[in-house]
Formats: sequence, C-alpha cells, structure tokens
Amino acid sequence: MTAARSPLRVLLLAVIAVGLVLIGGGAAVALGIGRGAPVPGSGSVEAGFARDMSRHHLQGVEMANLVPERSTDPEVRQLAFDIAETQQNQVGRMQGWLALWGLPPTGGDTMAWMGSDGGHAGHDTAGAPGDLMPGMATESELAELRSLSGTEFDVAFLRLMIRHHQGGFEMAQYAAEHADVTAVANLAGTIAETQTAEVTTMERMLAARGGTPLPAP
Repeated sequence: MTAARSPLRVLLLAVIAVGLVLIGGGAAVALGIGRGAPVPGSGSVEAGFARDMSRHHLQGVEMANLVPERSTDPEVRQLAFDIAETQQNQVGRMQGWLALWGLPPTGGDTMAWMGSDGGHAGHDTAGAPGDLMPGMATESELAELRSLSGTEFDVAFLRLMIRHHQGGFEMAQYAAEHADVTAVANLAGTIAETQTAEVTTMERMLAARGGTPLPAP
C-alpha cells in the first residue's frame, strides 16, 4: 500500500479541520443545531447522511477543483467555482455536526442508514468500484478527466458532474424526509433542490458544447 494520500482523503481531512475549529462555545448555534437537541446515534439517518454525503460531495469538489487548470470556458469555470464553494461549505457543516455528536467522520456501511426506519431497503453497493455511491466517478474516469483540457475536458466534466448530482439526489431526498434533526433535514432538502436545478443548467451547457449526458445512475 502506498503511503500517499488520495486527493479525496486530503480534502476530507482539510474540511474536518475546519469543522473542528467550530467546536466550542457557540458551535451548536453556528452549525444550525439547537442547544440541548437530542444527539443522533452512529446508525441514525443524521449520522449516515452526514458521513456519506460528505464523501459524495468531496468527490464533486475534487472534480470541480480540476477546472481552473484545464478549462478556459468562463461559464464552466464559474459553475465549478460555485459547486466547489457550496459543497465544501456543506461538508464543513456536516463534519461539524459529527464532531458535536461525538461520532467519527467516516465509517459504517455505505447508505445502510437509508433503511434504518424499516421502510427502505437501502442500496447494495457491495462490489462497486471502491464502494462507490450512486453517481460517483471511478478512478479510471477521474484519471481520464485529469488527462483532458479545453472543450474535451468541459464536456467530460459536465457529463460526470451531471451524473454525480443525479446520484446524490436520492440520499438528499431521503434525509430531507426522514431526519429528525431539523438542521439536517433542511440541508438535505436544500441539496436536493439545488442539485436538481444545477443538473438542468449543466444539461443545457453540455448540449451547447456538443455533448450528451451519461446514463443516469
């Protein structure tokens, strides 16, 4: 095993550090959690969503961070900036929640929390490359993306990001409907709404650049 850290792990560690800065006086208010609110358990919808959506988001940030060096398209660059800023901020909130709840930032069976109320079977991601959640790019897809530039990069980036957003929708919608902590449900709802709108925008951008979407996850 190599000792080098993957870009995704480096991003996660950086965002966790930001979340930990908030821990202390007033942290609950800063992170949108009311003082004295019940603390979710490790297998809860809240904890599972925070962990899994953090990892899902961070791959989106990783892809968006490739754009400044590989694209000269102002519209694509602005989109990538917005995605990176928004999703990294949201990961900071989710990792801050986990720290406040005294829970580890990673772990647990991927998306198992989506069946925690008995009404959803969850997703079987066993055997998926790297235990990928729906919509996430494989290492080979990321490697190909890193090798491109110009319009070729823009088209590949938009295709991967559209699928990425589509893949995260069901997680966000489920958490919005099932989380007992209001701040978690609200953030999940915001993610579902925002990413749905961004998919529409990206599909238009992709068509304008001569590309077609990947199959939905």
